[in-house]
Amino acid sequence: MSTIYGTSTSAFYDRSLMDLTALRKQAEDLQSDMSSGQRLQRSSDDPVAASRLRSLARADAMDQIDVAATNKVSSDLTLTDDTLSGFANYVTRLQELTTQAASSTLSTSQRAGIGAEIAQIHGNLVALANTRDGSGRALFGGESVGAAYSVDAAGNTNYEGTATAGTVSLGDGQSVSRGITGPEFLKFKSGNTDIDLLAFTKGLADALQSGTGGASTANAALTALSDGLESITTAQTVIGSRINWIDLNSERRVTLSEMRTDEQSQVGGTDLTASIARLQNTMLVLEASQASFSKLANLTLFSQLH
Repeated sequence: MSTIYGTSTSAFYDRSLMDLTALRKQAEDLQSDMSSGQRLQRSSDDPVAASRLRSLARADAMDQIDVAATNKVSSDLTLTDDTLSGFANYVTRLQELTTQAASSTLSTSQRAGIGAEIAQIHGNLVALANTRDGSGRALFGGESVGAAYSVDAAGNTNYEGTATAGTVSLGDGQSVSRGITGPEFLKFKSGNTDIDLLAFTKGLADALQSGTGGASTANAALTALSDGLESITTAQTVIGSRINWIDLNSERRVTLSEMRTDEQSQVGGTDLTASIARLQNTMLVLEASQASFSKLANLTLFSQLH
């Protein structure tokens, strides 16, 4: 009989220890959930919820890639808009100077002085056309890695970039053109004539400085300059619409990110109020179990059986 009693007593101790250990583990898990804010400590806790959380995490990771690309193209387009404003300012100044040169009261030497300033503006226009973005890429050179425009010994310019600027993904199948090439706004029609603003400006400066261009030459140039300014402002409108499109997609991305965060909280997050209540109940059961075990273990009869 003593063997039976011994075995029963040992089994009682083992079961009690297992029960108390399980309760302590449950309490520790609840405390860990409350501390981390996540109810899933491992995938096996809820495989379906864990799979959904992984999908949401992957979406967040891809979103960060899209955010980086969006920020880059937004910065480039803003720089493009600012640079186009610089072009517009120079063309406006060209119109002022050409209007002066169109006056019949000016002498050849006075027009030559105006031509010299126009030549300086031509150099500034070329410099703007070769503006580079934050990564060192030619802003108006499309996808070319080199300068957008080359200048020969005579001061003539030649476009060296690609035909298009390329596109950038904004995520979820949306994209936007990364910029605008030089020829898209520096080449335009004036009447039935194709004009290259850089070449036209150089030609006007040369004509006024050499004395071969008089009031009539300057007067005729005003129409082309007006059409050139319109081409630049049209390009600004295009760039502005692209920036607005990026802003709309950024707002949509923020909304989707907030929705994912909310779903992550619902799927894997801890309900703090419920967890506190469960922890309190678990601790009460644990304390009661410990007290019961202590009383049973100290009973005289139980001690004798042991």
